[in-house]
Amino acid sequence: MMVIQERMPAGTAERRHVHGKARQFFYVLSGELTMELEGTRHLITALSGIEIPPGSRHQARNDSGADVHFLVVSSPTTRGDRTDLDG
Repeated sequence: MMVIQERMPAGTAERRHVHGKARQFFYVLSGELTMELEGTRHLITALSGIEIPPGSRHQARNDSGADVHFLVVSSPTTRGDRTDLDG
């Protein structure tokens, strides 16, 4: 298991990707996180979260005008278990 705390500045996004084995849970501490999961966008507000099953295409985005702070819990670790996708 791996737990990390992240800060994503306003207007930024990670690359769309998939994990073959890891299940993830994103929990927003402050701000608003937009999570694209299998082509559908979900707005995750402070003190709420979203689960990302293994094999699911996803992309964390900050479409807001302020930083977003969140925790990412992954089991097992995502190290060596990430494939970036086009688009």
